[in-house]
Formats: sequence, structure tokens, C-alpha cells
Amino acid sequence: MNRISLKHLYKRQAINWLVTVSSVLLCLLLSPMRLPGMELAGIAPNWLLIWVVAWSIKRTAVQGAIAGVIVGLLQDGMTAPVPSHALSLALVGIVTARLHKQRYLQEDFISVALIVFVMAAFTEVMTAAQFSIWSAAIAGKYTAIVSHFGGIWTYYQRVALASAIVSSLWAPVVYYPLNRWWTKMKD
Repeated sequence: MNRISLKHLYKRQAINWLVTVSSVLLCLLLSPMRLPGMELAGIAPNWLLIWVVAWSIKRTAVQGAIAGVIVGLLQDGMTAPVPSHALSLALVGIVTARLHKQRYLQEDFISVALIVFVMAAFTEVMTAAQFSIWSAAIAGKYTAIVSHFGGIWTYYQRVALASAIVSSLWAPVVYYPLNRWWTKMKD
């Protein structure tokens, strides 16, 4: 390879990384926003989950897990450290990459929306489980654990359904431009 083509390749990779990091930051900034028409029952789309799904579809499980941990830690930095989003988003990255690798789902808007729907419900269940474990460790009494446990799961059933619906509806907004960009960068 000559010097000009290497310079072009490095410039192209730098632009690709800039677009990728910028898209994560945009999703991170959109997360706390409650824009009109974007929420259902007070729940906004999980933009970072949508980004992890979009990233992981054409990558390996390890790459999906790493992206999930990084994005989850960024989300933890904006919220409370308990429950951690890193674990659930890492698992989302792994499962999404494995689904695509096994060819269970094709790569179109409906499949991506379905993956986001299931993964959004999954992450909310993981969050509820972490809250339950954390509150059980603090409470220490069996009766307090049972009553608090039931309240958490009742609340998170509604949250999981609303999050899954609204995130899956907004998934193409993130997936389509990023997928086109990453496909273009591979050529």
C-alpha cells in the first residue's frame, strides 16, 4: 500500500469512529429528555439500548458485550450506580450478536424492532431484579423483603411493557442511519 492510500484509510477510520462516538453521545443526551410524543405512560425510549442493538447486529458477541458495558457505564454515570445498566446492556449485546450469527432473524426494520422490544423488556426485568436484590440486602427482614419485592415487580411490569413498546417504535430512527453508515464504511 502506498502512503496516500494509508492516509486515506486512517482518515476514513477516524471519521467512522467520530460518527460512532457521536451517535453514542447523542443517544446519551436524548436519554433524560422527555420530548412531546416520544413517551408512553411517562416512559421514554431507551436510546442506549437501541444503539447497543444496532451496533451488535453485525458484530461478534464480544464486541456487543464490550459496547454494552461501555454504554452501560456511561448510563450509570448519568443515573445512580444501583442498579447497574452495564450488566443488562452487555447481555443485550451478546444475545443480539448471537441472534444474528445464528440467522434466527433477518436484518430489517421489523426484526430490529422485535429484537429491541424483547431486549427492552429483558433490561427492565434485570433492573427490577437488581432493585429486589439490593433492597433485600438492605431490608434484612423476610416480611419486608416480600412486600417490597411485590411492589417492585408490579411497577416494573408496566415500565417493561411501556419501554419495550416505545423503544421498538423508535428503533428505526437510530438503526437505519447507523446501519447505512457502517455498511458504507465496510465497502
